[in-house]
Amino acid sequence: MKTLGAWLLRGLGLLIVVLALGAAAFKAPERPLESLVARWAPPPSDFIELPWQGRRQLVHLRDEGPRGTETPLVLLHGTSASLHTWEPWVKVLSRQRRVVTLDLPGFGLTGPSVLGDYHDASYVDFLHALLTHLKLDRVVLGGNSLGGQIAWEYAAQHGEHVQALVLVDAGGLEFQSESVPLAFRVARLPGLRSLASQLLPRQMVERSVRNVFGDPTQVSDALVDRYFELTLREGNRAALVQRFAQLEPGRYANMLPQIRQPTLILWGGRDRLIPLAYGRQLKQSIANSRLVVFDTLGHVPQEEDPQQTLGPVQDFLHSLKP
Repeated sequence: MKTLGAWLLRGLGLLIVVLALGAAAFKAPERPLESLVARWAPPPSDFIELPWQGRRQLVHLRDEGPRGTETPLVLLHGTSASLHTWEPWVKVLSRQRRVVTLDLPGFGLTGPSVLGDYHDASYVDFLHALLTHLKLDRVVLGGNSLGGQIAWEYAAQHGEHVQALVLVDAGGLEFQSESVPLAFRVARLPGLRSLASQLLPRQMVERSVRNVFGDPTQVSDALVDRYFELTLREGNRAALVQRFAQLEPGRYANMLPQIRQPTLILWGGRDRLIPLAYGRQLKQSIANSRLVVFDTLGHVPQEEDPQQTLGPVQDFLHSLKP
């Protein structure tokens, strides 16, 4: 018995050492905003202090393109992403129209919500405050995943301010994933939430990004660097945990028939996070909508193949009446 006890103590000691070494290897301290600006917010990036619910929310945004007769286009990113996801689209679209991209509260360089509220209604309210502040009375509104969800929920509630919608693998329905990125699974586990705010293996970020691509070989080191470093921005990991805790899947789905604006729905045929069946459901629920499927792409088709996905968007924008 003494021998067994000694072996157990040695085994426990070894486990503690291994865990300590693992924690040291994967320790990823938060990074202050100032340390990330030079690399991730070069011109035309700007920071504004947005009046919102009696507070002031720092917002990282880019406002590009001519102030002409075309209706401005506002694009919203998905969970754990940033305005950078739209860069290839913006490079082309901003030649002819004003394009505004931004980091939503809880993500990118905008960082945590000053309200600590990540419910859908709070994001819709934030968007309304931002458009009012920028004096954008009528826009074409687009978004991917969470951003697409915010876009259609906003259109359903503030239709007079939205000319048209571009929804890219949009959320907002109660869906069943075929595969969930590892980072999202960790953020949802109560026992690991405190660790998630202190540790972040770069490999976990890489696996998560590869998980949402139709062709994982298209994920570059530079792309992983961006997702990794922006996740380390002060407060973002805690915000992600709060967002998952405040999810309300499908709560506003009954509002979809209220959307009357022309709507272009783009979907990756290999999206395993929000499978194509939910894109078809959106198509059925929004009367004036069209669905375009990219068979080989995943959950972020605008990032995986900007050129292929941009064509239908340009055609759609050209079809809109002033």
